[in-house]
Amino acid sequence: MAGALLIGATGAYGSAFDDLLKGVQMPRLDGGGTEGSGLQDQKTTASGLKEALSIGTDKAVKSVSKVDGYFANDLIKILLPEKMQKIADVVGKLGFQKQVDNLVVAMNRAAEAAAPKATSLFVQAIKEMTFDDGRKILQGGDTAATEYFKGKTSQKLYDQFKPVVVSSMEKVGVAKAYKDVMTPYQSMPFASKDSLDLDHYVTSKALEGLFTMVAQEEKKIRTDPAARVTDLLKKVFGK
Repeated sequence: MAGALLIGATGAYGSAFDDLLKGVQMPRLDGGGTEGSGLQDQKTTASGLKEALSIGTDKAVKSVSKVDGYFANDLIKILLPEKMQKIADVVGKLGFQKQVDNLVVAMNRAAEAAAPKATSLFVQAIKEMTFDDGRKILQGGDTAATEYFKGKTSQKLYDQFKPVVVSSMEKVGVAKAYKDVMTPYQSMPFASKDSLDLDHYVTSKALEGLFTMVAQEEKKIRTDPAARVTDLLKKVFGK
């Protein structure tokens, strides 16, 4: 699965992830079977799938959790809502471009702070995987595993991300940055007084970016031999 597999990760975060994975039992992909080479192949395939899912999601979460994980990645950088971008363009021309830039940075910092919450939920999704789930992932398209994780974790991730996003946005000053952008605009004649739910917007964009990175990791391990960094992955995904 997951593409640019981050293999051989070290550090406290990596250790915590490894601890969470202990005891995860992948389903047998034969739905039963008999003893012998056939059953052994099924067990090998299940182990390979578990390893791919674990490595890929771990790499994706780590890539977005670091400073600039979102902000410096043009693929997932959180930009201003379209509705607000027009306002920002006006405000920037009035000499408040710094305030606009500060708001964009603050939104991305909030997403980076929330991202580690995904780890335990991805591990749980692996635990809950059924025979049919595993078969569909192995036989599916380049992002079959990503779609599985979306189905299993999206709402739970939203519920866990949002409080962290809200708290982080308070710490990094999103509310102030937003006010700094909106105040000069709303003081203009005929300016709209509408407000935006930035908590929901940033949370949703944070999840969208996370799944984008998971999908990239998945594609790599499926299509790039260099991404299969263990013998088990080479055996299972090199067929």
